[in-house]
Amino acid sequence: MNAKEIKELSTEEIRTKLINIRQELMNLRFQMVTGQLTDTSRFKVARRDIARLETVLTERVRNEKEGK
Repeated sequence: MNAKEIKELSTEEIRTKLINIRQELMNLRFQMVTGQLTDTSRFKVARRDIARLETVLTERVRNEKEGK
């Protein structure tokens, strides 16, 4: 998921995706500990997706504050 796709989402959709990706990251950690995880690059993808989502949310909050 890239930043352009994220910016097209509503704020609620972004928050929902954030929750889902954080849960996925937690599941990946459990899989890593139990030895079931084979593709460790999914950690990197999940962390970067979280960062992108958080960045867009922060931009929106700042724009709302400046707009008022």
